[in-house]
Amino acid sequence: MISLSRRLLAEFLGTALLLSTVVGSGIMGVALSDGNDGLALLANAAATAGMLYVLIVLLGPVSGAHFNPLVSLTLRLRGELSSRDLLAYVVVQIVAAGVGVVLAHAMFDLPWLQPGTHARHGGGQWLSEAVASFGLLLTILLGGEHRPKAIPALVASYIFAAYWFTASTSFANPAVTLARALTQTFAGIRPQDVTGFVMAQLLGTALAWIAYRLLSSSATTGAVK
Repeated sequence: MISLSRRLLAEFLGTALLLSTVVGSGIMGVALSDGNDGLALLANAAATAGMLYVLIVLLGPVSGAHFNPLVSLTLRLRGELSSRDLLAYVVVQIVAAGVGVVLAHAMFDLPWLQPGTHARHGGGQWLSEAVASFGLLLTILLGGEHRPKAIPALVASYIFAAYWFTASTSFANPAVTLARALTQTFAGIRPQDVTGFVMAQLLGTALAWIAYRLLSSSATTGAVK
């Protein structure tokens, strides 16, 4: 059994690197795309998907490579994480996400903390976050059951696609959402829009859990221990 401290270190490093990639690639994409938002989004999506694949392969054997409170919550429901470990994972993920944003700003010589100004609100955005979170969690749950070795590719592929088919560009992660409220760059979100996104993400997670219970051949009642 891997110690909690080692697992939390893996979650911290993975989440921080993920956010530095999300924000940093957004900054670089805008700088090099000459005003072409589509090209900037393509760069942002590709870099994020690529980093996710690497982080899941490297850190999955240590912590499970959650990097997302929604994933940790779902695995708690499945009985694979204790309540104490869930709380520790979520706290570390939130702190690490903020550190990742600061790191990205520092690499590009920007102010370290800058409250987001990118408006992201309304029914379409909230629906997008619910759909993005639903798909991500269902990918992880069913992928883990049917093709566990393919999880890195499955998650990376889903996130790359969800950047493009959702109006919100698929945050699908409360820690990521909170952290992106600390940047005014391409990846940012206004602090006042965070609550709507997180509520939609939780709704998508609940629906994914229900769908998993209906679709899974191994899910049983009373998974939480």
